Amino acid sequence: MSDPAPLRQTTAQDAFLDGRVMIEQPLEGYRAAMDPVLLAAAVPAVNDRGRMPGGPVLDLGCGVGTVALCYAWRVPHAKVVGLERDAATAALARANATANGLEGRVEILTGDLLAPPPDLKPGHFAQVMANPPFHEAVGAVASPHAGRDVANREGEAKLSDWIDAMLRAAVPKGGITLIHRADRLSEVLSALSGRAGDIRILPLWPRAGVPAKRVIIHARKGVRSPDRLLPGLVLHGPGADEEKGQRYTLPAQSILRDGMALPLFDEASTFKSGR
Repeated sequence: MSDPAPLRQTTAQDAFLDGRVMIEQPLEGYRAAMDPVLLAAAVPAVNDRGRMPGGPVLDLGCGVGTVALCYAWRVPHAKVVGLERDAATAALARANATANGLEGRVEILTGDLLAPPPDLKPGHFAQVMANPPFHEAVGAVASPHAGRDVANREGEAKLSDWIDAMLRAAVPKGGITLIHRADRLSEVLSALSGRAGDIRILPLWPRAGVPAKRVIIHARKGVRSPDRLLPGLVLHGPGADEEKGQRYTLPAQSILRDGMALPLFDEASTFKSGR
């Protein structure tokens, strides 16, 4: 296990879920913000109402552990495993799990999704979640900071490789959930075609009447249930400053600050209004 101490001079602690989860992360490069919290909120609780298989949950490409820890806080009985390629970042994720008192339920493995470690057993996880890089390697401008570039721009692992790894890790009828750019939704659906069903697509609108920039996609391995386009979630109210994260809608606040789940399976969801 690598010692996270070398990173500590360039890290700072950030509060998630209104301070319920504290994350130490690098001051420069990729910094977890809203997306990991939304992703963690969209993953069903294991054994939720008997709909989903029970078992451990995998956070693929876990970074400093934000998604894994937010999910573990919301689902107190869940066992979560995170996989992170960078050894120093994985060590920081372990330190974050310990700092939040979740080291007994959150295990961080170091390894590459293209060549996973032996401890990452295929067909083992009830739920698999991931926040893959948003940009393709070709055509995207490289970030001058290596950490941000790795998080935001695809490397050897393409989007289809991420989905392959998620499906490989999931148990039969298990769930996979990812957040990605809305303009790459067709790639996600193509990679899932014939391999997963009960696909639920939840748009994330910056404001009402504005096209969605990101979507959350949930699917179940090896099932044939119909796909559903959900009402979605409006993040900011009229006149909100997105850069400063001001004036979240009440539904968005309930997720980002209070730790509520996104109701992907609630047909009578009050999130339809986005107010």
